[in-house]
Amino acid sequence: MIYLINGGCGFLGSNMAAAKLRDGHEVIVFDNFFRFGTEENLKWLSSLNKNLNFIKGDVRNIYEIEKVIQFYKPDVIFHFAGQVAMTTSIENPYLDFEINVKGTLNVLESVRKYSPDSIVCFSSTNKVYGDLEHIEYTELETRYIAKDYPTGFSELIPLDFRSPYGCSKGAADQYMLDYSRIFNLKTIVFRHSSIFGGRQFSTYDQGWVGWFCQKAFEIKNNLQKEKFTISGTGKQVRDVLYGDDLINCYNLAIENIGTTKGKAYNIGGGMDNSFSLLELFGVLEEKLGIEMEYIQKPWRESDQKVFVADILKAEKDFNWKPKIDKDTGIVEMYDWIEKINLK
Repeated sequence: MIYLINGGCGFLGSNMAAAKLRDGHEVIVFDNFFRFGTEENLKWLSSLNKNLNFIKGDVRNIYEIEKVIQFYKPDVIFHFAGQVAMTTSIENPYLDFEINVKGTLNVLESVRKYSPDSIVCFSSTNKVYGDLEHIEYTELETRYIAKDYPTGFSELIPLDFRSPYGCSKGAADQYMLDYSRIFNLKTIVFRHSSIFGGRQFSTYDQGWVGWFCQKAFEIKNNLQKEKFTISGTGKQVRDVLYGDDLINCYNLAIENIGTTKGKAYNIGGGMDNSFSLLELFGVLEEKLGIEMEYIQKPWRESDQKVFVADILKAEKDFNWKPKIDKDTGIVEMYDWIEKINLK
């Protein structure tokens, strides 16, 4: 099979590319090196297999992405190219719009015109549901809980785009679903919670699990120059999903395209794999024998006190659930960060 991975040098893209290369498929990686760490991921991918085609390009340029889709007519397109930081969207809303909305529309139009049989998988976000401030929360010692949602939030939660990032990803999310309705394209939308794992070069505003694992490494090895910061109380909760589980999720959804076509799925680790920041710090402190000292800053704009994905729809439609528990995943994440820092 032929797989096109837009944003294929990013965290999710590079892991998906590696998995498909190992299975002997032809992989086209399309990336513009926008994010930190992407060039390192390309070097890693290039060392794995000769069945890799790399094309430096930008989804914002219709001619670049259209040419690739027209030529290869991929069996599956993973559209992972995106602007993923809330802070960047607020600093530069136009850039955020161009990448997330225009870039996605360019992909869909290219598929509609030149490769209508391609399956298109889109990585959306829980931010399409807004800040969820209408939900009633209870504050406990280490976390907030939404007591009326014991299994997390399902796809029935009303969409409520907040912040430029929420608007751009939400618009792209809806374009994906509508192109299935109107043009009969085989699109699937995955509304991610917090994804983490190897090959994730986290920054202060994206990839929070990896970022705090990096801070823990610096503390353990006396490399910390100043205390790190957190926004809010540290009791905000997300469910975490290890990258390998997400790849399996995509694969199963594709295998069941007759059921999944034109649908959106909330995808995360579920309630059993949820952490608050404070709880993650506790795990790292116990594992490493350190103290995670931090400076507290005001809440980020439109931050959610709790988001845990109710994954029952995915389990029902294509028999998927996470296999890697959060504690195992954190150990894997930290070990990878230690490896890249000490090489």
